[in-house]
Amino acid sequence: MEEQATVSAADIAQIAGVGRAAVSNWRRRYGDFPPPVGGTASSPLFSLPDVEKWLRERGKPFEISLGDRIWQRLRNLGDDLSLGLRVGRVGTFLTLRGTGKLNFDTRYDDPELLALVDRFADELGAREAYEFLCDRYVEAHSRQLSRTPEPVAALMSRLIGPAPGVVLDPACGLGTLLLASGGTRLLGQDADPTVSCIAAHRLLLAGAEVEMYGADALPMDSFEGLLADAVVCDPPFNEREWGYDELVGDPRWEYGQPPRGEPELAWVQHCLAHVKPGGPVAIRMPLAAAGRRTGRRIRGNLLRAGALRAIVTVGGADLWLLRRPKPGERPPSRLLLLADPSTVEEQWPEHLRGAEVPGAVPIIDLLDEEIDLSPARHQARDEHAGKAFLEVRRRFEGIRPELPSLAVSDGKPAFTTVAELLKSGVLSVPETVEEGDVVAAPAVPAYVHSGPPVDVEPSMSKYRTDPERLDAAFFAGCLRAAGQIAPTSSTRIDLKRTRIPRLPIETQRAHGEAFTRLAEFEDALREAAESGLELVRLGLAGLTEGQLIPETG
Repeated sequence: MEEQATVSAADIAQIAGVGRAAVSNWRRRYGDFPPPVGGTASSPLFSLPDVEKWLRERGKPFEISLGDRIWQRLRNLGDDLSLGLRVGRVGTFLTLRGTGKLNFDTRYDDPELLALVDRFADELGAREAYEFLCDRYVEAHSRQLSRTPEPVAALMSRLIGPAPGVVLDPACGLGTLLLASGGTRLLGQDADPTVSCIAAHRLLLAGAEVEMYGADALPMDSFEGLLADAVVCDPPFNEREWGYDELVGDPRWEYGQPPRGEPELAWVQHCLAHVKPGGPVAIRMPLAAAGRRTGRRIRGNLLRAGALRAIVTVGGADLWLLRRPKPGERPPSRLLLLADPSTVEEQWPEHLRGAEVPGAVPIIDLLDEEIDLSPARHQARDEHAGKAFLEVRRRFEGIRPELPSLAVSDGKPAFTTVAELLKSGVLSVPETVEEGDVVAAPAVPAYVHSGPPVDVEPSMSKYRTDPERLDAAFFAGCLRAAGQIAPTSSTRIDLKRTRIPRLPIETQRAHGEAFTRLAEFEDALREAAESGLELVRLGLAGLTEGQLIPETG
């Protein structure tokens, strides 16, 4: 079976310890690079033995670890649609390993694979071995799987407090939040049974007491009536088919019927319905959920009841921190709104104790017609907003864009093309970008790289100039002027036809200096525009909130 093992370009890069761009370059430069044996035109697969042989003959160092060999064998047992099921069965094997309860049907499991997994677990430990395979699974399905970033998961676990006891995650995915929570009993549910199976094995191998279900928690609540000590959740965003019509009047909607286009507010109320009075809820939400007009009634009810205690912007999303109100408890008077999470761990405990902390906004001020709770909108109300205005103004006043001195030319130069420069050897395509190489990307103007060598993404173009015949800054400026983008199958011809003026090297260097100055001028204009808009925002908000006053005299 091993002779049939195949690998993707990403796998080859990992095996050889290079970036994906290097593999793409090998395929272009070397006619003897192994041809694809499967996959698609955009995602080809290569014979692993052929790749190993080629790397060995080319003298390129590589190492295929036991874990990588297991992963490649696991992938080659079937198609990618059933890969999750196979990862789950390996989890079952590792979970039951050594218990005497293993009873695998060899028609569906590769005994040689399981022997390798057994050896791998002896080397690393069962948990670490499974985490390795789960990481590979996430990499292979990065577009289909959503995984809470580990720093965000760790922050959420710290904000719900130490030793939470029973922790529930009703949209648990691969179990990242539950693993981070520190709970003694972990309850999980996910709409994808395959994903929930993998999550269960991750939790079991971590030594936790686990109860897990594979079903969508909104229409099919597997923990109905259960109250956990804490709830954490990173639900799917913007799901249109979440069961709105079937769930009208559901008893979980204590704070209002979630609008059809606001499934995240359904998840918030589901979480609150499953936590004990006084218990914490930490849920990741899209930024828009704090200000959408359709959700203002529910946001207002959460504020009035004292359920919503803080919203903190973290990594392109918001963390909503809630507490289920205790009967007869007096609601708090302030909501903590932070656009920067750097101080939340210091301020959150103080805020819960009722102390006034920077960023805590009076709830009465928020209960207007919009009930917009976006932290960015209210950050100027912080006591440091006036200082922020002065700091941005100093930065704005320090921007001095300068144009290079340019004169009208008497003639017009002859031109060559990128293709001709490549053919003549004046230009080459390096495997790794080094100091002085030229790099460009679809959304990034061409630039000259400075600093240590790096591997760039396949979407980027990279060139190395002969410094005696072609100035790098001059070449980058020409590409920038032409709006050059990274080559793809549809733009490669245009790339080769990009025109470059034929000029003496000294003239090129003068042009290169002018190109560099123009790029600096553009960057300064952009910074001035961004700082100017920030000044207007801070000035308006600061004057309105009393943080700034006009200077007189």
